[in-house]
Parts: sequence; C-alpha cells; structure tokens
Amino acid sequence: MKPEARRNVDTVLLPGARTGRDPARSIKRGPSRLPPGVVAATQRERLLDGLVLTVAQHGYQRATVSDICRAAGVTRPVFYALFTGKEDAFLAAHRHGTAVVIRRMAAAFAAAPDWCTGIREALRAMLGLLAGVPAFAAMAVIELDAVGPAGRRERDQLLTRFRAFFAEVPELPGGVAAEAMVDAVVGGVYCALQRRIDAGRTDQLPDLLPTLSLFCLAPFLGPAEAARRLAVDPVP
Repeated sequence: MKPEARRNVDTVLLPGARTGRDPARSIKRGPSRLPPGVVAATQRERLLDGLVLTVAQHGYQRATVSDICRAAGVTRPVFYALFTGKEDAFLAAHRHGTAVVIRRMAAAFAAAPDWCTGIREALRAMLGLLAGVPAFAAMAVIELDAVGPAGRRERDQLLTRFRAFFAEVPELPGGVAAEAMVDAVVGGVYCALQRRIDAGRTDQLPDLLPTLSLFCLAPFLGPAEAARRLAVDPVP
C-alpha cells in the first residue's frame, strides 16, 4: 500500500472522520439482522464519531449524552450498554484515535533509513492525520483538559508513548540528562500543536513540519548539524 493511501485509511479510522448518522452505516432490521457482536461494534464506532463531533462543536463540559446519541443516531440505552458515561466514552475515543496516530507514526519511523529522517517522517504522519480530522484534533488535544484528572493521566500516558521515538538520542555534553531533554522536546511539540489547534488553524498543522523537525533534533545534534541532516537552513 502506498504511503498516501495508508494515510487516507488511517484518517478514516480516526473518530470524528465520519458522521454517525450516515445512512450507509445504518443497521437494518429484520431476518437478515447482523450478529449482535457486529451490531455492538458498529454502534460503538458511531458513538465514538458522534462524541468527537459533538465535543469539538460544543466543548466537553457542554456536550451531553443525549447530544452524542443524537449525533450518532443511537439511543441512550445503547450508549449506556457500551459506556458508563460521557467520560468513559471520551476516553475510549481518545485512546482509539491516539492509537491510530501512534501506529502510523511508528510505521513511518520504522520505514525511514535513520533516526533523524524517522523523527521527521513520524511528525509528518502525525501532522497530516490531525489536519485531516480537525474535530478529533480539537477533542483530543484541546478538550482533554476539561475531563479533569483522568484526562491529564491520559495525556501523560500519550506523551510517554511519544518519548519512545527518542530512544536513539546521542549522549548530551555537560552532564545534561537526555531524559530531561526528551521530556522538554516532547512537551514543546505538544504545546505547539495545542496552540495551533486552539487558534482554529488545524488545517495548517503540516506547515509546522520543518520547525518541529529541527526543534526535535537540534538539542541532540546542534542546530547546524540538525539542519544539515534535514537539508534545511538553520534558524538564525
């Protein structure tokens, strides 16, 4: 599968990429009814899509279970058969979507010939996916704080997974701890995403690729060497 086709497939898999009320996703009644497990999986997917679109539009605090069910075309009893409440559904959507993003980043990273190129290609994959589904980006990055302690724990776990891409960083001079530097870099990347998404410029996320690539490599290689590896001009 070509990289572009793979990105398109992954974008569709992100919650919020499709409307839950799409007639093509309706479950027909009658003798040919699908097996219960298939029905439940379809309803769950529709509810995750409905939640992401609703939260992106109204915010987590204002979104209600009824709003989510309406967006998904699913009843409240079905919602509560699948989730314990709004927070549970939100976290399920977040985990599912971020797993798609991490998987695509990992594939891009693994396909690259070296660590520097791998970081850039992993960033490219992430930025492209988030730009392709703005509702998921808003829900996963901006509204996560509104969930409270559970949301903060989810973000911490996500950032820990991002740190795995820096397992090959070179030793830093002057006794600077590589782990602390990686934490600073990962946090900085997340902050840059957050600012652009919060400003309603999610479609412009791919424009951050040169800056974020250099930002990720410069602390470990030096600005000039990082720029050389990335074939870009160093930041003055």
